[in-house]
Amino acid sequence: MSGLPLSPLATVLGVMAFWLVLGLLGSFAGHERDSCRLLFPASAAGGLVLAFAGGAGIGADPGLARLPFGLPDLPFHLRLDNLSAFFILLAGLTATGVSLFSTGYFRASSSPAPGPAFLQYQIFLVAMVLVILADDTYVFLLAWETMALASYFLVVSDHAHSEVRSAGLLYLILAHVGALALLGCFGILQGETASHTFEAIRAGAITPEWSTAAFALALFGFGAKAGFVPLHAWLPEAHPAAPSPVSALMSGIMLKTAIYGLLRVTFDLLEVRSPGWGVAALGLGLLGALFGVMFAAVQTDMKRLLAWSSIENIGVVLAAIGLALVFHASRLPALSALALAAGLFHCLNHALFKSLLFLATGSVMHATAQRSLGHLGGLIHHMPWVAGLALVGALGIAGLPPLNGFVSEWMLLQAFLLSPALPDSYLRMMVPVATAALVLAAAFAAYVMVKFYGIVFLGQPRETDLKQAPDADFWQRSGMGFIAGCCVLLSIFPGPVMHRASVVAQSLVGAGHAGGTAPGVLLIAPVSAERASYVPAACLAVLAAAVLSTYLVVWILRRGRPARRAPAWDCGFPAQTARMQDTAEGFGQPVKQIFEVFFRIERSVPSPFDPEPRYWSRTGDRLWYALYLPVTRLVDLLSEWASLLQRGRIHRYLIYSFVTLLALLILIRA
Repeated sequence: MSGLPLSPLATVLGVMAFWLVLGLLGSFAGHERDSCRLLFPASAAGGLVLAFAGGAGIGADPGLARLPFGLPDLPFHLRLDNLSAFFILLAGLTATGVSLFSTGYFRASSSPAPGPAFLQYQIFLVAMVLVILADDTYVFLLAWETMALASYFLVVSDHAHSEVRSAGLLYLILAHVGALALLGCFGILQGETASHTFEAIRAGAITPEWSTAAFALALFGFGAKAGFVPLHAWLPEAHPAAPSPVSALMSGIMLKTAIYGLLRVTFDLLEVRSPGWGVAALGLGLLGALFGVMFAAVQTDMKRLLAWSSIENIGVVLAAIGLALVFHASRLPALSALALAAGLFHCLNHALFKSLLFLATGSVMHATAQRSLGHLGGLIHHMPWVAGLALVGALGIAGLPPLNGFVSEWMLLQAFLLSPALPDSYLRMMVPVATAALVLAAAFAAYVMVKFYGIVFLGQPRETDLKQAPDADFWQRSGMGFIAGCCVLLSIFPGPVMHRASVVAQSLVGAGHAGGTAPGVLLIAPVSAERASYVPAACLAVLAAAVLSTYLVVWILRRGRPARRAPAWDCGFPAQTARMQDTAEGFGQPVKQIFEVFFRIERSVPSPFDPEPRYWSRTGDRLWYALYLPVTRLVDLLSEWASLLQRGRIHRYLIYSFVTLLALLILIRA
């Protein structure tokens, strides 16, 4: 990746300018859907160049740029170092696949109009890349707000529906609340310096108390964007409302910009780090992982299920960051680098397989006009391309070997298992409990993917119209195939990417882990090959050999005998129907019963004597009713009180002014 004619930073800036030009060209397209055939593939080519530039920037000298944009005396300071280059690589790969898919998606979609949507799409991409490159607080917050606004307009593209507008408003409110927290965080960071640049902040020094306050504000601000529990409420609402490519970008890249920001502030801009920070992040991460995967298990909407799954995976990444902070504060930099590298690798994995699943969901919705799991089934026979590519993403997110999700989760589990090296006895007692929670979340994730894939693609169609469902077109298959190919490559050859993640971790904590010091291709080891190692190619070869040997044994036993075909045994029922298959509610019922205390369940159970019995069940989020609704009621009440000031006559306003003047005079004399 070092053969680029320009420096990595110059290449990234060129791609951003190219995307903006494409967006302006697309704005003139209006409702002309054939323009998608040219504009989105060009955007995908830019994403591929961006990925190469990010890969080339890892391990290279930091690239700096000072652009004469913005307000007077506030130019844009940009920097491409190891951390930002890794997330540029992530953004480039994801944007390439999503843009290819969007070529077919927006041409076939009835709404929104491709021209305005394409402009917002390109601004969204540029803003996310600018967040990653920002080297001062002004550019960071400007790009952060631009990213929020562009994604909001994309979420509410289909604004004719009230639920879409409500979801967009909730997302915008939480995004701005998080931005206010980030404004306070950056205010603390530059409080001791006369400059707003990150370079000056690095050179400055703040007290441990102010460092803790800055970390808490950063955790809140970035958590509102990433979906940390309990700031997750917008995610299950915005993803079902947004077009599927937008959901893929938001889950694949936008959530990772929040992770990037947290890493930038915590490991780069702050000098003082406390074990308490790590314990807080670890606890919140594991809470989010378990909370997200439990709610994913009981969903009946495809996109809501994937949204809750994103909360779970972001929780796993936050747990890795927390463990890295615990190790770093305990003077164990090699183990801190291991946990951090595993978290970075999982960020890349999640960006790929979650965007792949959102794109597959978009193809299913286009073909069937359904997103409810209860109306799907048997699509593997009618949409084999989508089913096959979605299987790669489902196996990856389930953490099953030899797919890429297993690699990052295995590395993170190894970091947890090395916790006996911690000097603090209380931390040594805490981490095994955290390890058990991580394993439980991983097991639930596999359970959720069995539900998702099995109900959507396996069995018999639950609706007669599903038999006419068309498969994805060329462009949609190309986008999903590109991302699925990246997942497979990371599954078989994770060594080079793990080495680059280790380089990034070493630049943040000052040391690398022994297993990541050499760019191995076939073997990865967390600390040393003698202690634990994993060879994905060997694992894949064993699985392939088992399948092939089974096929050969069956072929030898059947050789020379005529094949006989008969219906499979159906447990005594003369004719199986789709009504006899497991439903989404049936899959989630055990989870509801075991963890009922975490859900707010509403049921309607018919009487045994009801001639037309109907049963329905609704599963809600207790945190929504415990946190968000009381705040909403309080805001409504305060607004009602404030509105009383605007309902009077002129003499009342004069009295208000007179009383205010008297109060000010009294305060001045005091």
